[in-house]
Amino acid sequence: MKKKIAIIGSGIAGLTLANFLYKYKKHDFMVYEKNETLPLDEGYGIQISNNGIKILNEINFSKIGDEKIYHPRGIDIYNIQNNKICDLDLTQFNAIGSKYTTLQRSTLIEFLKDNIYTQHLRFGKRIREVSELKNKILIKFDDNTNDLVDFVIGADGIFSNTRTFFEKKKNKPIFKNAIAIRTILKPFPELDIDQSKISLMMGRNCHLVFYPINKKKELNLVCIVRHKKYDPGNIEILIEKVVKQNQNLKKIFEKDLKSFPLYANSKILPSTNSKVFYIGDAFNGILPTLAQGAGQSIESAFELFNLIKDDKENKQNIYFQQRSKRAKIVRRRTNFNFLIFHFSSKFMQRIRNFFMKSLIKRKSFINSYLGTVYKN
Repeated sequence: MKKKIAIIGSGIAGLTLANFLYKYKKHDFMVYEKNETLPLDEGYGIQISNNGIKILNEINFSKIGDEKIYHPRGIDIYNIQNNKICDLDLTQFNAIGSKYTTLQRSTLIEFLKDNIYTQHLRFGKRIREVSELKNKILIKFDDNTNDLVDFVIGADGIFSNTRTFFEKKKNKPIFKNAIAIRTILKPFPELDIDQSKISLMMGRNCHLVFYPINKKKELNLVCIVRHKKYDPGNIEILIEKVVKQNQNLKKIFEKDLKSFPLYANSKILPSTNSKVFYIGDAFNGILPTLAQGAGQSIESAFELFNLIKDDKENKQNIYFQQRSKRAKIVRRRTNFNFLIFHFSSKFMQRIRNFFMKSLIKRKSFINSYLGTVYKN
């Protein structure tokens, strides 16, 4: 029997689910977005490993022009003084048609919205009230419209507003005492790195990641700095913490910088309503130190889609068990990276670098630590 589904949020998770529902046409659905437009001007980069690309290929990810994406061959790891520690070959995780991919987030959103933009996406929709009616969920919006649906999918990010309406126990994100600074760089010859690869630089209480996001080799830069308070006006203080460790990095922070605080969920909490599901960061917000934010959003959307498509009984329990098991694996590695990337002690940095050089050569370790994530 055809179901009606409301997807709350038009980020990567919500739009991925919408695309699969559109492709298989077994259910009616609508995506509700609180903002007035899609954020197509957000030019910062994202990384998607094999686990996400395999799923996107089922909804014709190849439609994205080849010039708008990049396939980095590996990761070079440096200390903050730009001395190379070791490198990792990313091609070992690739499969035919699904390679480790970097691109602008807006490029992926543009692709995902194409099929659903006109008929299945509504803007300016903020939930005012929810209730149950005849074994369905009635959603009332601030603009005095409403929808009566069989399922509600919360895809509205780590500060999910959907959760506030359906859950008595709140899943409050925790500020991780760290701030991310982002910008896009043109090809930057002064930067002594291989700009066809991902470059990770680790410093005292900070790390930087550079990677190409298209065939023009524009570079995404994200710099994460440990800091106890977030104030958008204090970005110069954060930059100073990095630059004083390597003055050669000063030029990369000269223009078009954006900053935002880093939050993560401390717990993974299930939905208490069998008709309400959470995907992406609304299910489990993680730190960006494994580059799996987009990949986990795509995975969770696909897992839930398959349960809905197959009309599995006890969908809520099945979804939570398989998604939380997967999310915990990714979260452990993400948190571990967040710890070791930022060692302030030179002694601990030397120990870390020694073990990195050794372990990265061991295929069994790499398959265990990254392969279980990239090849899911």
